[in-house]
Amino acid sequence: MRPGHVRAALTLPLFCVAACLLILLYLPARHFRLRLAGRLQMVFHRLVLWVLGIRLHVKGRPAADRPLMIAANHASWIDIPAYSAVMPLSFVAKREVGTWPLIGFFARLQRSVFIDRTRRGAVADAADGIGRRLADGDVIMLFAEGTTSDGNQVLPFRSSLFGAARAALDEAGVDAVVVQPAAIAYTHMRGLPLGRSGRSILSWMGHQDLAPHAKEVLAVSDFDVSIVFGEPIRFDRAANRKEVALAAEAACRRLLASELRGS
Repeated sequence: MRPGHVRAALTLPLFCVAACLLILLYLPARHFRLRLAGRLQMVFHRLVLWVLGIRLHVKGRPAADRPLMIAANHASWIDIPAYSAVMPLSFVAKREVGTWPLIGFFARLQRSVFIDRTRRGAVADAADGIGRRLADGDVIMLFAEGTTSDGNQVLPFRSSLFGAARAALDEAGVDAVVVQPAAIAYTHMRGLPLGRSGRSILSWMGHQDLAPHAKEVLAVSDFDVSIVFGEPIRFDRAANRKEVALAAEAACRRLLASELRGS
């Protein structure tokens, strides 16, 4: 048995007990919109990282202003617990995620916004829904590439969902929405730099099945991931969503390249 599997066998029972207790506390806290709900969410995801043997490094800090939408690259399902361990978040996900066993349950608990990409007009409807969430004070995490990459590059950002920032201007009645670029980088495994080929172990491409990939990650169970927050971009009524998307993409690309060079 690989060391990672031994670790998982020892820690998973404890994690399951702790997760059940956290969910029981989280549900009423979320219902009454208590600040405790966000803290419980973070504790849960930190437990996930612990089970996986992930060391998380955070550089920079999330913007304090609201409404706030974070635009980031996307390399793996691990991105979700990594970002959620830093701050309370809601994610934008494809509709299919909501139907996945267990994963869909946790995604709904985290108030994810699901998009049916096969339906015409779904993105516009989702932008309005995200705008309402932003106006309510939720921080929205947008994996703006619309898919996962190999972790070595940033794919072009899709500008359509940046329209949510414009919808939030009307919903919240504010002068501007903050769009903050961020990058996640997988840097080391067992203390050694991963390199381009090594990151393919942790990256999760859309065509891969989740369960075998998760088993492979558990077998490794010893790696480092960095989240780097960039300078916020002001999205006001004069802003152009395509220009903001390009600016966020360029910033994310710089952040990722800098972090990978330093690994």
